[in-house]
Amino acid sequence: MKDFEKIYSEYFDTVFQYTLSLCKDEAWAEELTQEAFFKALKNIGTFRGECRLSVWLCQIAKNVFFTQAKQRQRQADSPPESLPEPES
Repeated sequence: MKDFEKIYSEYFDTVFQYTLSLCKDEAWAEELTQEAFFKALKNIGTFRGECRLSVWLCQIAKNVFFTQAKQRQRQADSPPESLPEPES
């Protein structure tokens, strides 16, 4: 866990700046970054070392961004809940 804390502190700014460049919203970029590190922690055993760790983390962040963007788009496209008809 100490190793992951070191990874987090070393790469947080890199991943945050990357997510900020994708979404242009600081609050959302913070959320994306946290989710990316959570997923990275869960899957650190799958990191094969074929690329730099920062690249792997940013790829996870990109996937999180696209997943959340699709969810947000679906929510925006869904019709509002119908309101009950007024009684006469």
